[in-house]
Amino acid sequence: NDPNSADTPNRVAKAFVNDVAMGCYSNPPKVTAFDNIDGYDGIVAQTNIKVNSLCSHHHMIFSGMAHVAYIPSKEGKVIGLSKLNRIVDWFSRRPQIQEGLTSQISDYINSICEGNKGVAVFIEANHTCCSNRGIKHDSGMKTARMTGAFLDEESTRNEFYKFVEFAKK
Repeated sequence: NDPNSADTPNRVAKAFVNDVAMGCYSNPPKVTAFDNIDGYDGIVAQTNIKVNSLCSHHHMIFSGMAHVAYIPSKEGKVIGLSKLNRIVDWFSRRPQIQEGLTSQISDYINSICEGNKGVAVFIEANHTCCSNRGIKHDSGMKTARMTGAFLDEESTRNEFYKFVEFAKK
């Protein structure tokens, strides 16, 4: 009987297709990889990238922050910093579990940044499927995927996590 709900089913369907799950239907962001003409071989990181996604188990929102990095090789490829944001946003806009989102972002960056020495993705998010159902907690979930130097070299992994900690302050 609420007149505000008269067209709600259509609005919900439209929101799912156009906003929440658009990553399932839209093309990936256009990402041009450039030759690393400067020979930079340090960490390239983007922190505090907003994540808004949908739990595939309950179709409830989870949101938080992603922190991503890669290490280009001197002969490898680099991408624009805004592209890391676009990659996270595109993969976030689909029903999934956080572990899958973390892996998808890592794999995509790895494929575009050819010849890289490693990729790191760390996501921390709060899940409304927990906070609004039964358990009713505000705890966060953390997932990480490391490859190459981030996985094999403790000092490189620690440097990435220091970037993440600094970004939170």
